[in-house]
Amino acid sequence: MPDTQSALQKYLVPIAIVVAGALIAGAVYFSNSGGSGAPDDGLPTVNVEDVNIQADDPVLGEENAPVTLAYWFDYQCPFCKALDVGGVPQIPIDPSLPTLIKEYVETGKLKIVFKDYAFLGEDSLTAALYKHAIWELYPDKFYEWHEAMFTAQDEENGGFGDEDSILDLIRTIPGLDANALKAKVSEKRDEYLALIEEDRAEGASFGVQGTPAVITGTTLIPGADDLRTFKAAIEAQL
Repeated sequence: MPDTQSALQKYLVPIAIVVAGALIAGAVYFSNSGGSGAPDDGLPTVNVEDVNIQADDPVLGEENAPVTLAYWFDYQCPFCKALDVGGVPQIPIDPSLPTLIKEYVETGKLKIVFKDYAFLGEDSLTAALYKHAIWELYPDKFYEWHEAMFTAQDEENGGFGDEDSILDLIRTIPGLDANALKAKVSEKRDEYLALIEEDRAEGASFGVQGTPAVITGTTLIPGADDLRTFKAAIEAQL
């Protein structure tokens, strides 16, 4: 097995892209906060049918749901936290994901595919590694863990997100075995790293340059837009 640091470094995105992605996510949020429900001019042409959905990708919802939403995210990204659970003072929007799940996933209309775009440093990669282990060993607990990760998020790379803190969080969720998950990450690190990079590269091929980013139908929504934008893109397909 290659040295852990070397393996991680292989998949780290250059810092210029990190900074650019963060700036893009912020700019998109502030420019789109009106929630027009339509993509900005100049966004690339996309189709969710071109997204590669594999068994390794966590999916929430029925397999035959009429609408698919592919969601690229980073567990260190505050804009992703705003979209998922809210509670980010600098990003004053209501979280969209819980409503989308209640109104569309739970009613059989939507499935959400969770895609890695781990670009904000080593803690991003560590969290993504555990995402894959959780999905492999405990798929029924994935979303509970996913939301707990965003609830626990602090300042970007500010403390929470390394392996020890993730394992501590896992121990608070009934039904998860932290030792088994740690062993799985150790066993399949290289395979998971390859999947993480594959997701990031796929996102980039669709024009994803930062997080969060969503593709549904033929719409790319780059940034933590408000609920109206997501619902408009979904309703257009129903």
